[in-house]
Amino acid sequence: MRNEALIGYLLHQRPYQEKRALYYLFSQHHGVIHGIGKKGAPLFMPLQLFATGKRDLKTFSQINIAPLNAIQTLIEQKDENANLSEALHHESISGQHQYAALYLNEILWRLLPTEDPMPVLWQHYQNSLQQLKQPLTADELRLCLRQFETYLFNELGFALTLKHDSLDQPIESDCVYRFLPDVGLVPIVHKEDNEKIVAQTVFKGSEVLVMVEQGISAITLNTWSRLHRQLIDHLLDYQPLQSRLLWQQQQRYQS
Repeated sequence: MRNEALIGYLLHQRPYQEKRALYYLFSQHHGVIHGIGKKGAPLFMPLQLFATGKRDLKTFSQINIAPLNAIQTLIEQKDENANLSEALHHESISGQHQYAALYLNEILWRLLPTEDPMPVLWQHYQNSLQQLKQPLTADELRLCLRQFETYLFNELGFALTLKHDSLDQPIESDCVYRFLPDVGLVPIVHKEDNEKIVAQTVFKGSEVLVMVEQGISAITLNTWSRLHRQLIDHLLDYQPLQSRLLWQQQQRYQS
């Protein structure tokens, strides 16, 4: 990669020397790329930059804001007049929606492999950021996150199949199931160990059938949220999410 023009979004950054930062960029055509560049690149903004380097850690230069409606034009024309000051005129994510956007960023930079192109997921991420710039109710915000998580799971090879249990038997409405990420929905047959069952997150068969019928909707939102959280935690090896902790702290502060 030599002075290659990239379009992408900054997922994460860490200080690197006095005036530079280590960036995790989710690029349109190359997936997540690690690079070092001048400090000051904003989150949640489409960026145009140039990347150079043969190794995993690239050098980023000419980091500019790329307006959503002019991304392709900026690539073709190599317009150098757009700069970071354009962020002042670019619609931003504010309020509690920032925590949701930070959550999307964190699960991406922690779960996606390096330099594995995912243009479809990139587009879904961009669309999700656009949603988060709009006024949303609490349920609409959660729906936005659950829908994006579905795209991410599919990209990672964890598409959820809920029509059958782990024994390949049809889901029965009067049964109870425990979800194991590597196995699927496991029917709970013996109920004598009630304490253990309560300690696990379980799903009624009737709930699962509604999830299959309606997909992610206002009615099934709570159930999908429980299921997705288990899978996210499994993929992260049960390491805490900083964005989730920040959200919880903010909620405690407000209450």
